[in-house]
Amino acid sequence: MSNLRAENSKTDKRKQSLYFPESMLQEIKEEAARLDRSLSWVVQRAWKISRLEIKKLPSVNEVDGGDDDDDE
Repeated sequence: MSNLRAENSKTDKRKQSLYFPESMLQEIKEEAARLDRSLSWVVQRAWKISRLEIKKLPSVNEVDGGDDDDDE
């Protein structure tokens, strides 16, 4: 039974709203069109590619006065 649950979790398609700055969303849309893929696919691939780097970032409790904005 646990195998069945593991398989279901891989294909779980729960709806989730994510909010992106307009310029970032436009870039994602352009890449999705270029790749002939969905926005969801592009964001999921981006996560899979970058997740190990993201996990290296300090948590908010480890940073004094940190900002959530990136350095763009």
